[in-house]
Amino acid sequence: MSQVTELAQGIQVIGPQKPEYKAILSEEALAFVAELGSRFAPAINQLLAGREARQAIVDAGQLPDFLPETKDIRDGDWKILGIPDDLKDRRVEITGPVDRKMIINALNARVKVFMADFEDSLAPSWEKVIEGQQNLKDAVEGTIEFTNPGNGKHYQLNEDPAVLIARVRGLHLKENHILFDGQPLPGALVDFALYFYHNYLTLLKKGSGPYFYIPKLQSHLEARWWAQVFAFTEERFCLQPGTIKVTCLIETLPAVFEMDEILYELRNNIVALNCGRWDYIFSYIKTLRNHSDRVLPDRQQVTMEKPFLSAYSRLLIKTCHKRGALAMGGMAAFIPAKDPELQQKVLDKVTQDKELEARNGHDGTWVAHPGLADTAMGVFNEFIGPEMDNQLHISRDVDAPITAKELLQPCEGQATEAGMRANIRIAVQYIEAWITGNGCVPIYGLMEDAATAEISRASIWQWIKHGKSLDNGQLITPALFRSMLEQELKVVRQELGEERFDHGAFEQASTLFEELTTSDELADFLTLPGYQILTQETIS
Repeated sequence: MSQVTELAQGIQVIGPQKPEYKAILSEEALAFVAELGSRFAPAINQLLAGREARQAIVDAGQLPDFLPETKDIRDGDWKILGIPDDLKDRRVEITGPVDRKMIINALNARVKVFMADFEDSLAPSWEKVIEGQQNLKDAVEGTIEFTNPGNGKHYQLNEDPAVLIARVRGLHLKENHILFDGQPLPGALVDFALYFYHNYLTLLKKGSGPYFYIPKLQSHLEARWWAQVFAFTEERFCLQPGTIKVTCLIETLPAVFEMDEILYELRNNIVALNCGRWDYIFSYIKTLRNHSDRVLPDRQQVTMEKPFLSAYSRLLIKTCHKRGALAMGGMAAFIPAKDPELQQKVLDKVTQDKELEARNGHDGTWVAHPGLADTAMGVFNEFIGPEMDNQLHISRDVDAPITAKELLQPCEGQATEAGMRANIRIAVQYIEAWITGNGCVPIYGLMEDAATAEISRASIWQWIKHGKSLDNGQLITPALFRSMLEQELKVVRQELGEERFDHGAFEQASTLFEELTTSDELADFLTLPGYQILTQETIS
């Protein structure tokens, strides 16, 4: 039986209660969690139902478009409240999970911002969620340190660390270990409440503030819900309106049609939008799943030069800069290579990608590894220069209006046998890592997170559904997928070694991957069934 403890009125905690967790799961902190849960958790079901209703319309044949009922907001002359000084220059940001060593290395990297992630690069086990909050509290207080038990190497913060932003979980994810009135609370509220409560005063005293990244938004109504959460929190703690600052990821296809509206709803708190390109590709597949003329090729072919992704990037920049918000670019997921020749190829690819973003007018970009920070910084330094903080002056007003047709334009390219096999190997390895507690995984020279596996399984599902063929003429069927899955599992076993493979959870991962990929309906998120596997021991 799992341990169940009532630590605050209406709040039950399921899972091991280590002594060091008391600092995070204090009665006062959980009372605030309960306040947010009672006021705001019920509305999430309605917001998620709204997603399903809008998806049903697209499934029935109607393509997404800009909302006629909010045209006055898009046409209006208004701006966001403003950007704090320590968030005006964000030319390079690094991202990663809330692991203790990772936090120190990321904050010490030669970047402007570290996005500490409770979402796509974290497998949210009970221990990692609570210990992650403790790690961030220590980082904010400047006391975080870590000694590697293997080699004795010691890590601690440098004098001028990067600005810290916490990314909370998406609205679709529950926290099964914290119940309010017997029901699991939304992971987003738990992450927000605990980080805010334990750190806001220290951050404000340091001249910074409680800063957040919000993922997976699909509509301005969801942005309005977040605005209400922020407004309540600011009033509850006697803070000036707009003290909490947020950056929203535009990583779903529905959200790209509501960027003005999202900025407007959050205008007191928002400072930027971000091109979450990998999840955006996944969302393109998922949203247009019934449209046979919108099938994407291999993910390796779906680059930012493709018309539908270029339009997405340019519209985000134009929209943000018109409203006084920063426009953040996407992720360089490469990992530095030991081989000098291969390393040069990696740096060349990163440079090319970041030059495209900077030239378009993005104010900053993401890297997944400290070893890429100097390359990305060099590109943005060249475009922004030492005298400026950002590229807000680039309005893109001379551009022709970007239409829904451009944002939905079919992508040229083909499904290939090599690409399908790569999808299978990558997805199986990532899912195996995720369900065993690791959400940020180096695979074939890239630092992968959940978006990778989502694209991989959704692409194959889409190819099967619409009867597509590979470049070698083979029809893509469930039988072909299962055959390749069996073959590629043997390849993975050979690559990783028998001991690692046999002691891992690859059978469970491949079963989940197969179920998701061959089902009649495309599952919304693989992390939903994955979370049940991840947490089965602590909540059973």
